[in-house]
Amino acid sequence: MIELEAGDAQVTIDPDAGGRVAQITVGGVDLLVDERSGGPLTWGCYPMAPWAGRVREGRFRFDDTAVSLPINLAPHAIHGTAFTDSWSVADAGRDYCELACDLRWQFGGRTHQHLHLDEHGLTLMLSVLATTSAMPAVIGWHPCFRAPQWSDLEFARMYTRDQHHIAVPTLVPPKPRPWDDCFLEPLGPLRFRQQHLTVTVDSDCDHWVVYDEQPHLLCIEPQSGPPDAFTIGGAARLEPGALLQRRMTIRWAS
Repeated sequence: MIELEAGDAQVTIDPDAGGRVAQITVGGVDLLVDERSGGPLTWGCYPMAPWAGRVREGRFRFDDTAVSLPINLAPHAIHGTAFTDSWSVADAGRDYCELACDLRWQFGGRTHQHLHLDEHGLTLMLSVLATTSAMPAVIGWHPCFRAPQWSDLEFARMYTRDQHHIAVPTLVPPKPRPWDDCFLEPLGPLRFRQQHLTVTVDSDCDHWVVYDEQPHLLCIEPQSGPPDAFTIGGAARLEPGALLQRRMTIRWAS
């Protein structure tokens, strides 16, 4: 375990549990769900690479080649490979760390994280590098926050979901909550209240998945493309040596 500290904030990172942030504690307030008994999908804050969200039935085509992925949320493949793998620690200090992990899929590649804590927030940088072959890629984060007192999450548009719970490339106005949906164009800061803290999530990603269908948590997930992007479009194409990189910040204020 890696422990970071700045001001009254402490962050714990577990390299062996998918390189995830296991907990963020600010002034004695724990922001993340840390109960592991429900499996790796619903605790901490984990990186999603080399894809984010569901891939329908774990199948897609790339350069006219049929690709099959391991099914980890039947009947679909979800959230990539890195969130259940062990990450190596390249460097760590009092308020930062560097982690890396090889990608276990047909295309190879490598993913890297840089995390930096200050007294007002945590900044996370995530990248995927294509190595020996071209590959598609979508990256992002899946923070599982404890259910807040209130949240302010407004978007202009959302993707429609079909009967198989998969996003399709039709955009509509947001429907009422609860959500397990992908959104575009935030209409303001994405924020929530946790005891005496107002927490704001920001990113240079242009897609956001919000999940609040379980009463004990709120997931606000920035992604570089939509779920099932390998099929419906929105994934990056990386040639050998090319890099996809994104940033997320989690900031707090009393």
